[in-house]
Amino acid sequence: MATDPKPRRLRGHKATATCCIASVATPGLVATAAEDGCVCWFDMRCKEVIDTMEVGNEAVTSLCFRPGLRNLRPLCVYVSHLLDYNPKFETLMLLVESGNENVVYVSSGKEVKSFDVRLGSSCSWKVLESFEYNKEEINQIACSSKASFLAAADDGGDIKIVDIRQQRIYKTLRADTGHTSICSSVQFLPWRPWEVITGGLDSKLVMWDFSKGRPNKIINFGLSDVNNGGEQCLNPAFVHAIAVPEIDMLDKSDKVCVVARGDGAVDVINIEAELDSGRLKGSTKPRKGSQSRSKNTDLEIQDQNRRNRLHLDYSSGGHTAAVSCVAFSLFGERGRFIISGGNDKLVKVWDWTRYLDAEQTSGSGDLLHLNINHSKKVNWLCTTPGDLENLVVCDTTKVVKVYSVA
Repeated sequence: MATDPKPRRLRGHKATATCCIASVATPGLVATAAEDGCVCWFDMRCKEVIDTMEVGNEAVTSLCFRPGLRNLRPLCVYVSHLLDYNPKFETLMLLVESGNENVVYVSSGKEVKSFDVRLGSSCSWKVLESFEYNKEEINQIACSSKASFLAAADDGGDIKIVDIRQQRIYKTLRADTGHTSICSSVQFLPWRPWEVITGGLDSKLVMWDFSKGRPNKIINFGLSDVNNGGEQCLNPAFVHAIAVPEIDMLDKSDKVCVVARGDGAVDVINIEAELDSGRLKGSTKPRKGSQSRSKNTDLEIQDQNRRNRLHLDYSSGGHTAAVSCVAFSLFGERGRFIISGGNDKLVKVWDWTRYLDAEQTSGSGDLLHLNINHSKKVNWLCTTPGDLENLVVCDTTKVVKVYSVA
């Protein structure tokens, strides 16, 4: 289904919008960031930006909330008596009062800063913590589901794992054992508390045990693709972004990772099946005179991997240029849709749960639920829990667009 809806426009930035996040605990609260070094806060019930946070002179590359902090009301009431009255700040404070995502992490250059959303501009957005462990520019940050660790992936291919409670570096996942180029994306696996998954411009997806500092599995999309039997377009299969389901989505979905690829494809990888196949291959010891048996085993593993992956490309109604971002839907039946945005100026909504319901092993041509003709290349997108205005898109302009997806 193709559509050309008229989006709502969020204005507040002075340069290209780079990324955005939406609060799960506080529906309607959205934060956007840009190359102007600012973070703008929006309440979807209001017409204008409710607050602006000046992070620094460099572009903001990534945002994430710190989950898990509760019992906010006493502190909010206390702060409200200390600070001068400010209608916009009061709106922001009330928004986070009932939620638990009251700390936001912001990456800019080689540094990660944290801010208390409850204090807002009335305290000049005072920095709570600052981490500068990365040697190269940070591309994405992520916080673990229990708010114990923060991960920062950088241009050098390294991933720094920071112990938030101890406020010190916990582990460095180095490029020499994982990525050989820029590490573009990182996410914690909520069902595996000591593991993260990363993607890079070396076309690799790496599953790490960060407690040991080593990979459990590496998938190289740069090798010949067994799913489509050839190259989709001239661009290499760089991994530009990844997404994993939240823990409450797992009842109706597999434990998967969605991959936005530079060749225009979106892959849905069954993580547990991939790890199992890796252990199977590792446990197979070659014996003398068993070369043909080893080849048969490798073919069986490749066939198993093919069944463990859903491949959404142009033949499925997918993108015709690099996919820049992917996300799971927070609206309606949480996790039902995968949303992807690309350099072909398109946003696609995939009803991927139909694939799970049918228990298919091939064929994905009927999974495209909605095709939005966006006017610009997509930099980033996120979804909100609301029934309306639930898809937020950052593109190559300074104006953020918001769509309604049903």
